[in-house]
Amino acid sequence: MALAAAILGWLFDGLEMGLFPLVGRDALRDLLQTADEGLVGKWFGVMIAGFLVGAAAGGVLFGWLGDRVGRVRAMTFSVLTYAIFTGLCGVAASAEQIFLFRFIASLGMGGEWSLGVSLVMEIWPNKSRGWLAGLIGAASNVGFLAIAVIGLGLTQVISSFESGLQSIGLPDETVTRLVSYSGWRILMLFGAVPALLTFFIRLFVPESQRWLHERGTGTTSHWATRDLIGVLAGTCGPLAMIYLWANDYSMTVRLVGSAVGLVVALLGYLYPVWRYLGRALSGREALSWSRGSVIGRMLIGAALSGTALLGTWASIQSAPSWAKTVAEAQAKREQRSDEREKSMVTNAAAYTQIASGLGAILGTILAATIGLKMRRRTMYCILCLTALCSTLLLYQGNTWFFDRPPQFGAFLLGTMFLAGCFTASFYGWLPLYLPELFPTAVRATGQGFAFNFGRILAAVGALQTGYLMNQVFDGDYARACSLMSVVYLVGLVIIWLAPETRGQPLPE
Repeated sequence: MALAAAILGWLFDGLEMGLFPLVGRDALRDLLQTADEGLVGKWFGVMIAGFLVGAAAGGVLFGWLGDRVGRVRAMTFSVLTYAIFTGLCGVAASAEQIFLFRFIASLGMGGEWSLGVSLVMEIWPNKSRGWLAGLIGAASNVGFLAIAVIGLGLTQVISSFESGLQSIGLPDETVTRLVSYSGWRILMLFGAVPALLTFFIRLFVPESQRWLHERGTGTTSHWATRDLIGVLAGTCGPLAMIYLWANDYSMTVRLVGSAVGLVVALLGYLYPVWRYLGRALSGREALSWSRGSVIGRMLIGAALSGTALLGTWASIQSAPSWAKTVAEAQAKREQRSDEREKSMVTNAAAYTQIASGLGAILGTILAATIGLKMRRRTMYCILCLTALCSTLLLYQGNTWFFDRPPQFGAFLLGTMFLAGCFTASFYGWLPLYLPELFPTAVRATGQGFAFNFGRILAAVGALQTGYLMNQVFDGDYARACSLMSVVYLVGLVIIWLAPETRGQPLPE
C-alpha cells in the first residue's frame, strides 16, 4: 500500500511537472496576447523559476511536517495542495495568477517527493533499495509521458470536445476560452485529478515503523512550529531574485540580488533543522550525529541535486517548446499548409515530450539498478558525462550533422529520447543515494532540503536561460540551452566531496 501510494504520488508529480513545458508557450501567448518569442521565453523562465522555488520551500516545509506528524499524514496534505492549485491554473486570467497558483502547487509537489522516498525506503528492506529507486524515478517520468499523451489526444478531439461542452449548456464564450490555444486550460484543470489520491493514502497506507519508533523515543517532539519562520524568510530570498530577473534591472543589481537571495534561502531553510538538532542532541552524547555532520551532508546533497536539476530545468524542460518552434519554422520554409503539416506543428511539443518521457523511464531504472552495484561517486560521474553529451547532441547535433536549420523528424525525436534517458537518470540515482546520507529522525527534512534546495539552484539556471534567449540569442532555444548544459561539468567536481555509501544500510 505504501509503495502504491508513493508511486501514484510520484506519477502525478511527473504529470504536474510535464504540464507547463507542454502547454506553457500556448498559455503565455494567450494570457500575454503576444507572439514575441523573446517575451514568451522570458516569462517561461520566470514561471519555471517560481515553480522550482515553491518546490524547494515545499520540500523543507512538508519534510518538516513529515518528521513531526508522520510521513502518511504529511503526504496527504502535500498531494491535496498540488492537485487543487494546479487545477486552478486552468481558470487563471493573467500570467501573474498562473505564477501564483503554480507556486502554491509546487509547495505540495516538492514535499511529496521527499515524503514518498522516506516512507518507502524506511518500510522496505535494504536489499530492495535499488529497484525501488528506479521505480521512484520511472513513476515520475510515466506521469511526464502520460500528460503528453493526454495532450496529444486532446488536440485530436478538440473540435468534438468543443461541441460536447456546448451541448451541456456552457456559454459559447466560456467554451471558446477553454479550447483556444490548443486547449491548455482543459489540461490544467485535469491537474486536479490527483486530489482523489488523498483518500487512498489516508485509508490504506501504513505509517513508517521507523518513524513511529522515533516518536516513541520523543525525538519528534523537538520539531517546533515557530522554527518555520525560517522557511518563510528563506522563500523571500529567491522570490526577490525572480523579481529582479523578470524586470529591467542592471546586471550588477541582478547578480548581487541573486547572491543575496541564495544566501537568504540557504540560511532560512537550514534554520528549522539547526534548531531541531540543537534541542534533540542536547544530553545525548551517545548519538554519533552532530549538527555539523547533518548540515554538511544536506549541503553536499543540495549541490549534487542542484547540478542535475539545473541541467534538466535550464535545458531539457525547454525542448518541447523548442521543437514546436522548429516545426513552425520548417512549415513556413516549405510553405506547406496541408493537414499533415498542421498536425506536425500542433503536436510537435507532445511528440517531443513523449520521446523524452520514454527515454527518462529507461534512464531512471537503469541508473538505479546499475548504481546499486557501483560506487556512488563513479556512477554520478558517468551520469554527468552522458547527460552533457546527449544534451549537446540534441540541440547542436540536429544542425551540425546536416548543415541546415534543424528539422522536426525522426532524428530530432531520437536525440530527444537519448537526452531524456541520460538527463533523467539522476532521478533514479538520487532516491538511492540521498536516504543513505541521513538518520531516520531527520531523513525526510534532510533529503527534502537536499533535493529541493537544488531546485533553487535550478531556478537560477531557468532565469539565465530566459535571459539568454531574450537578451543574447534572440529567442534561440538551442544555443541558450546548450550553454546551460555545461553545468554538468561542475557535478564532476562536487561528487568527490560527498561520502561513499555503497554497501552500507540506511543510518539510524
